[in-house]
Amino acid sequence: MLLLAVLCVTIGGAGPRTSSDSVVIPTAPVDTPRTRPKVIEVSDWYGRRLTLHRWVAYATIPVFAVQWAAGDRLYKHGADAPTWAKTAHRVGATSLAGMFTVNTVTGAWNWWDSRGTRQGLALRTVHALTMLGADAAFTYAGAKLSNEAETSSDKRQLHRTIALSAMGVTIVSETAMKLWNR
Repeated sequence: MLLLAVLCVTIGGAGPRTSSDSVVIPTAPVDTPRTRPKVIEVSDWYGRRLTLHRWVAYATIPVFAVQWAAGDRLYKHGADAPTWAKTAHRVGATSLAGMFTVNTVTGAWNWWDSRGTRQGLALRTVHALTMLGADAAFTYAGAKLSNEAETSSDKRQLHRTIALSAMGVTIVSETAMKLWNR
C-alpha cells in the first residue's frame, strides 16, 4: 500500500482513496432561473415557399438529364445535330431559367425569413451562396456562350464545361440540404 501511495504521489496522483474521502460536485444556486430557448417566428408563407422550393428543386434533376443528352448531341455534331436535340436543349434551357428564378426567389426569401434561426444557418448560407454561383454560371453559359458556341468549338467546350459544373454544384448542394437540413 505504501508503494502504491508513493507511486501515485510521484506521477501526480492524490494517493489512494479511502471511504472517508468525499467528492464535491458544484451545483448552481437554487434561485438561478433556467434559461428558456429563444423562440424564432417565421411567416406563415415560409412553409409554402419551402414546399414550392423543394418541388421545383426535385424537378430540375430530370431537366438536367434531358439537357445533358441533348447538349451532348449538339456538342458532338454541332450544326448537324438532330432537330430534337436543338429543340429539347432550347426548351430545357428556358425551363431551367424559370425554375432557377423561382428557386432563387423562394430560397432567398426563406433564407432571410429564417435568419434568426441559428440551427443549420451555416448549411443554409452555403447552399444559398453555391446556388447563386450556379445561377451566375448558368446565366453566363446561356446568355453569353450559347450563341458563340454555335460557331466556335472552344466556346462550345467552355459552354459545356460551365453548364456541367453548374449542374454538379446544384446537385451536390441540393443533396446536402436533403441529407443534413433537419
